[in-house]
Amino acid sequence: MITKTNFCQNELLLEPENTSFLSLFCLLCSFVLGEKSFVFWGKTCSYQNSKHEQRDKLQWLQFISLLVQKIFLLCRKPMALVGNTLEMWLNLLSNNGGFLMLPLTILRGRMVWPDRSSATFTSVMGNLDKRLELDKTIRHGNRSYNASLALMAAKLSYENEAFIRIIVKDRWHMEFLGFFNFYNEYHDRPSTPAFVLQDVTSDPNLIVVAFRGTGPFDARGWCTDVDISWHELEGIGKIHRGFMKALGLTKHGWSEEIERGLDKRYAYHTIRKMLRDNFHKNEKAKFILTGHSLGGALAILFVFVLILHEEVWLLMKLEGVYTFGQPRVGDKQFGEFMKTKLKKYNVKYLRYVYCNDMVPKLPYDDDNLFFNHFAPCLHYNSCYEGEIRQAETSHNYFSLSWAIPKYLIALWELIRSFIIPYMKGSDYREGWLMRLFMVIGLVIPGLPAHCLQDYNNSVRSRTLRLRDSQVWAEN
Repeated sequence: MITKTNFCQNELLLEPENTSFLSLFCLLCSFVLGEKSFVFWGKTCSYQNSKHEQRDKLQWLQFISLLVQKIFLLCRKPMALVGNTLEMWLNLLSNNGGFLMLPLTILRGRMVWPDRSSATFTSVMGNLDKRLELDKTIRHGNRSYNASLALMAAKLSYENEAFIRIIVKDRWHMEFLGFFNFYNEYHDRPSTPAFVLQDVTSDPNLIVVAFRGTGPFDARGWCTDVDISWHELEGIGKIHRGFMKALGLTKHGWSEEIERGLDKRYAYHTIRKMLRDNFHKNEKAKFILTGHSLGGALAILFVFVLILHEEVWLLMKLEGVYTFGQPRVGDKQFGEFMKTKLKKYNVKYLRYVYCNDMVPKLPYDDDNLFFNHFAPCLHYNSCYEGEIRQAETSHNYFSLSWAIPKYLIALWELIRSFIIPYMKGSDYREGWLMRLFMVIGLVIPGLPAHCLQDYNNSVRSRTLRLRDSQVWAEN
């Protein structure tokens, strides 16, 4: 059992809630790393004795991470207000015939006010890409089927329970197994939504677990993405702290079982139990894990905890992990550990990355200091042409060498939004809201590219170079 006393041998914990901008300034000016009110180093931290250049670099990265998190926390309520207002207006317009019809419905006294829990209420992410139908040109058994289903499940995870239930049952003709908002002990509130479906049309049946990712106006989610805190497990490596907390890490560590009688549901333990129960009823069934953004990080870390607890039976039933725009989850040592284990249990790990997406370039990537992706990526350029790459176009979002190209790509993405229906067909048509986000992308390039619109287009295009398929299989 991994408990609080033996959970990790070392850790770096950044606590933006407990610091001030004055303290951040002191951190920037100081050249001495150590324990502060908002930065805690484990007693055996290897960076305590690192070279002067590494210490300076690390201190600068701490400053950037804490500063950005601090700004997000300060903007948390305004961001939530903007997001909620935008969602309400979008649904108000759709429920009442659009912008031109809304005044008329108000005058007639027939205005329909949106209900957030209804099966017609659509999230901002859903309004950015309104496609809900599965790709009908792909059938079970096709090499692209699981990836296509995983992408649509990851997209659907941003909606409410009633919306998801209707789409899964009535449009996809699959079985809806449950929607959850899992408890985060460190935030003392539910903060990890996910849902589970079963494709009863496939043989064997396929269970899909989809974790929700970072919403456009979710300040805490963005804080998690830019956080560089980690826990180090002996013989395993350093793992992102925030993602593990969202998955169900308790203050007692990764206990194999949660104490019975608790009314709180933790993501890992609840989903594991659901999978066990379903496989006892249907022994031939298999399952896949998927998620976009932070949800992708949770999907691959779910596999890690299964490995940690030696859940061999479940691992043998896992067909694959499909992530879209996933941030980095661990260091190089953790990556080597996971590659060995994934190969041992024959688990596919397909990491989709769209060209200008900023999130796969977070948190900071450095061979000596922090986080690394540990699998080749299925990389799509801005024309949705795919190829296998060992790494993204640019390792880090804040790279100076990538500054000009990412702005040029953002400009091309805006231009492309007007001509893509003529290039690819009407199914690729983009709405005014997506174009508005692309205008924002001219200021913050890579932000609108993180939305699922481009990932949906990439998967549907199916333009992966055939000569790379063997390379992908070998990795």
